[in-house]
Amino acid sequence: MTGLVLALVAGAVIGLALGGLGGGGSVLAVPALIYLLGFTPAEATTASLIIVTLTSVTALTGHARDGTVAWRTGLLFAAAGIVPAMLAGAAADQLPQPVLTTAFAVVAGLAALRMLRPGRTESSGPVRPGRAGAAGAGLGAVTGFLGVGGGFLAVPALVDVLGLAMRTAAGTSLLVVTINSLAALTARAGTGTHLDWAVIAPFTGAAILGAWDGKRLSRKVEGETLQRLFAHVLLAVAAFMLIDVLV
Repeated sequence: MTGLVLALVAGAVIGLALGGLGGGGSVLAVPALIYLLGFTPAEATTASLIIVTLTSVTALTGHARDGTVAWRTGLLFAAAGIVPAMLAGAAADQLPQPVLTTAFAVVAGLAALRMLRPGRTESSGPVRPGRAGAAGAGLGAVTGFLGVGGGFLAVPALVDVLGLAMRTAAGTSLLVVTINSLAALTARAGTGTHLDWAVIAPFTGAAILGAWDGKRLSRKVEGETLQRLFAHVLLAVAAFMLIDVLV
């Protein structure tokens, strides 16, 4: 029963992050599955991809109805990241668990610091295919290697590299997250990783409901405020994971 409650609470929080910010769900899902629900890093990264893929699709539909998805930009990002996501996903299965945990914590910490920096919120011009492709490939590699959707990196990339408004970047990142996560899951299929559906199913259900609430919350609270709040939480989680590995 305790595991079920923890799964529901963690899923709701992750859904709020995805719905409100367009990213960040999986970067919280992995440590939640490891430290709260007893998953191994390999199990957690695979399970998080399932959870975030389904939740992202739900959140994406809301943003699509509001017209805050730049489809051309998002598809370009995602297309560039599919192959790197699959290759990195296959390589990650060969690495020791402490290495994966350390890499995850470092990337999460860097993402948190980046989110705390002030960024642009308005479009600065047309999409640059070369820059979009390069950024998308990098995000795909991170998705496959660490088992995260990449939304926490996609949003600042879409804002800073391509000049999208913050709200549009949040919606577009969900498209990137969905496609990259599916590619990474494909690479991990058949690896024999144990999946505890008794935990994953309620976790996902709570995350989907939380995503709808997060979408409504994003209309009431400024995007920068939500981003800074999430960044502080992410920084604390990254520090905890590093300490746990090193001590």
